[in-house]
Parts: sequence; C-alpha cells; structure tokens
Amino acid sequence: MQAKILLLDKNHPLIDEQLLKQGFVLDEDFSSSYDEVLKKINDYDGIIIRSRIPIDANFLNRAKNLKFIARVGAGMENIDCETAKALNIELINSPEGNRDSVAEHVLGMLLILMNRLFIASNEVKNGIWLREENRGDELMGKTFGIIGYGNMGKAVAKRLSGFGVEVIFYDILPNLSDEFATQVSLDELQKRADILSLHIPLTELTHYIIDENFINKMEKDFYFVNTARGKNLKTSALVEALKSRKVKAAALDVLEYEKSSFENLDVENDDLKYLLNSDNVIVTPHIAGWTHQSKEKLAQFIVDKILKLYNS
Repeated sequence: MQAKILLLDKNHPLIDEQLLKQGFVLDEDFSSSYDEVLKKINDYDGIIIRSRIPIDANFLNRAKNLKFIARVGAGMENIDCETAKALNIELINSPEGNRDSVAEHVLGMLLILMNRLFIASNEVKNGIWLREENRGDELMGKTFGIIGYGNMGKAVAKRLSGFGVEVIFYDILPNLSDEFATQVSLDELQKRADILSLHIPLTELTHYIIDENFINKMEKDFYFVNTARGKNLKTSALVEALKSRKVKAAALDVLEYEKSSFENLDVENDDLKYLLNSDNVIVTPHIAGWTHQSKEKLAQFIVDKILKLYNS
C-alpha cells in the first residue's frame, strides 16, 4: 500500500494530481489548528506543508509513523530539523523551484531603487517633472556582495553577469567559486561591497547577522537587499544606518515583524513606520519567490523528490 499523506497548505494542484496517479492516499486539511492536527498525525506517513503550522519536537514525537516532511519552498525554520533527523524522518524542500523568481525580484527591486523609478513615476503622475533630482546610480562598475551562495545566491549572480558588476560572495561552505562569482572572506566582502544581498536560511548563526556591528564594518556606504528572512536583519540597526546614510537605500521583501506564516505583519512600531515612509526603501510582501511559474516549479520538485524517496 502506498503512503498516506496529509497536505496542510494549499499548493499547486499538480501535487494532488501526480501523487494520486501514483497511488498515494491524500488528505487535505487547510484549516485545522496545531492541536487538531496533532490528534490525527499518527495516521500519516508524510506531510506536505508551507508555513501554516510549526513542526516542532512535540509534533514530531507524536507522529509515530511519519517518514517524510515536504516543505513547498526553501526555508525550513518552521521545522525542528534536528529532532526530525534523530527520528529518521526525511526532510524535503524545493529551493530550486523559486530561485529564478527570487533572482529576478532582487534585480527588479534594485533597479527600481537605484534609478528612483517608483519615485519618479509617482511624481510625474502627480504633475511633478523633476529630472536632476531623479538622477540614477548605475550598477555598472560596482561590486555586488552576496551572503549565502546556494540556489538563490547563484541565481542572482548568474543574472548579474550582463550588468558589468563584479560579484563576490561569502559562504560557510568552501570552494564554491564559479564563472559568475568569486568566494571571499566576510572581512573582504565588508571591505569591497557596494551592494549587499542576503540569501541565507534563518538559523541561530544567521539570526540578526546584519546588525549594528556588521553595518559598521562595511567600509563603503552601500545598498542593502533582503529576500531571505526578516530576522536575518536587525531592523533598528538598518533604520539607524539609513538615517546616517551608511545604507544608501534598502530593498526588503521580508521583514523582521512578519508572522511565522508570512501572511501578514505581527507588530507595528516606529522602525517599521520609518521603513514604510522612506523614499529610500522599497518593501514587498514576501513575494520574491512568488511567481506563477515558481508555484508550479516548487510543487513539481516536491513531487519528484517524494517519488524518488519511494522508488529508491
């Protein structure tokens, strides 16, 4: 008998179509609370999730028959990965599915920001015609620094290959340099980068990796881009750096104040208000990996990996 799988979030219908065709038994539950799911999780061999319900140690220890957890996306911070591995539960994600969307979003936000396109467009629509005040800043000739050279970081570097920039990156894994970017130490990145873009998971090591100390070590005034996780950045440190012009401008697709489900904001405070009202900041609602194409690709990679797990 094939595995019984519980789907806890809505995803592309190809997941249901292809897994049912292969004989898997699927149940959908997009509304039950954590406690309600806990009561029945022992009945399932696998779960497919996004971010609605946290998969913590209590959940995993109750899931006696669970063989795999598949997250439709890249980040795994809503899963207690150490406990899952200790219980021999396979962890599956699909960062390959939205890397292209993230890379294009990074370039889109950065070009809008550096060329003041959003500001200038709104001014013209309101009858204001300013040219000198809206001079842009070219990417050409700048050094683009990436932290994290996995699927997302590599996709960004590849997109930059035609822009005449030098791409350098820092990663905790060694020997990752390729035709698109050169690996350097963190100190060298902080010395040379004109632009800084984050492409890292959220872990104990990367929580608030960008704080006052990090920003102060950046030798140049720089542009900052974050499409990774909101809590990789200490927002108050960014606000102070924007006020002092150490950070020239920021493009943020993720915020420290997001709910764990990424569906809305948890708090409202002065730092958030500053970001939302600053001409030097672009904010989008966690949609960098959220294209029509990525929705399908994310789902397809998940299906392929589940089938590989059961056919290996």
